[in-house]
Amino acid sequence: MVTAVHSAPRVEPIEGLAEAIRSALGDAVFAVKDAHFELSIGVERERVAEVLQTLRDRFDYQQLMEIAGVDYPERAERFEICYHLLSVTKNHRLRVKVRTDEDHAVPTVTHLWPVAGWLEREVFDMYGVLFEGNTDLRRILTDYGFKGYPFRKDFPLTGYVELRYSEEQKRVVYEPVQLAQDFRSFDFMSPWEGAQYVLPGDEKAHGEAPGAPTPPPPSPPAPPAAASPEARTPKTTEKPEDTGAGKPADAVATKRSRAKKGDAEAVEAETVKPARAKSATAGSDTAETKPKRTRKPKTPEGDA
Repeated sequence: MVTAVHSAPRVEPIEGLAEAIRSALGDAVFAVKDAHFELSIGVERERVAEVLQTLRDRFDYQQLMEIAGVDYPERAERFEICYHLLSVTKNHRLRVKVRTDEDHAVPTVTHLWPVAGWLEREVFDMYGVLFEGNTDLRRILTDYGFKGYPFRKDFPLTGYVELRYSEEQKRVVYEPVQLAQDFRSFDFMSPWEGAQYVLPGDEKAHGEAPGAPTPPPPSPPAPPAAASPEARTPKTTEKPEDTGAGKPADAVATKRSRAKKGDAEAVEAETVKPARAKSATAGSDTAETKPKRTRKPKTPEGDA
């Protein structure tokens, strides 16, 4: 009984599908693996386009969902290109694998699925795998002028360059990565399992017996504090002469205060005077413009 190794929805296998594919593709298939409800087939690199077209037209795998890359540096053909197909009519998925290296290109499948153009560019950008027939094989994720292929196993985790914003040039610039030696000698050894060298801080426990560490001896009492010298007598001003003040200084201060007060009164008078004059002028204008009422002369009663 085959059991699934993940919680994804189960896709029922199609009975006899592996044999039918092997019979239809012939010697283009060199490996078939059916495990965990997933069918994977390995095909020759030069015939991958022919194989995928047959799977699309005869076996109803209408959609190309993904093109992924894997790097196995220990192999002669270190790269494995995986094509993930989906049949929407059969509700089934199929994986097709081809192998290649840095020098041999893989035939493009952009004439079968136009979306393959972007997917092949991504594999090229991350792994450096070439696709013959792709007319727009440019980097798609990394920046312009990027060197190297980040998903290769021999690519350093820190990369070769780092970017920062330059205040002098007012733009983002690239510079070679500079790291301290402490970051380059990481050895992947777990301190919980016991490293083969003394970890920083462990030298303090050298010579301790197993178990809880021995408490340190009590520190000797601190020597008594030396008697502080007598504080100096604070400076005081008993007489006005000690501060330089006195009647002469008071007279000068009074004179200056009166002068300031007089200036303030003069300014206030100059401000109030124009205001009063303006008010008077406004009153006279009003009086001139207002017409005078004429009194009607009285007439004798007899005339009436």
